[in-house]
Amino acid sequence: MNSNPNKSFLKSFVVLGFVFFCALPAQLFGQNTAYKALLSGIYDSEFPTLQPAQISNLKDYQVLDTREKEEFEISHLQNAKWVGYETFELSHIQNLDKNKPVLVYCTVGARSQDIGKKLVDAGFKQVYNLYGGIIHWSNEKKPVFKDNLTTKKVHTYNRLWSLWLNNGEKVF
Repeated sequence: MNSNPNKSFLKSFVVLGFVFFCALPAQLFGQNTAYKALLSGIYDSEFPTLQPAQISNLKDYQVLDTREKEEFEISHLQNAKWVGYETFELSHIQNLDKNKPVLVYCTVGARSQDIGKKLVDAGFKQVYNLYGGIIHWSNEKKPVFKDNLTTKKVHTYNRLWSLWLNNGEKVF
């Protein structure tokens, strides 16, 4: 066995360096490249997204939280209506205006995109997925709420996804 300890150390150093670089706080470099790559693999390029910076007033949207109830109860966007993912039913949103813009979100945008597509199929005219979900929203220093009060807590779905939250208290 010709194992070279220097090569092994170098490989470990390169791998750790890459992991460290990918996890650098968004405050230093904006949204990091690894997170953007992750999201590009999740999103359907045909489904419209809105960046947090593009949203000046949430009151312009019917805001739907597509996470599970436990996640919603930790924190959510102001005035968001919980609709869930596993338990989502169109009958729960029959009072929404199909002509008024809808903003859907979840942790990073995968579940909300699925629900958003269901809304479009049901006749909603303007449905947008919040780019990067509540994690990116919080990283952009936008407020999240619990019981009508701002909070720093953000449910990140699980420990793995919590790596992407750089501004807020991680809950999973």
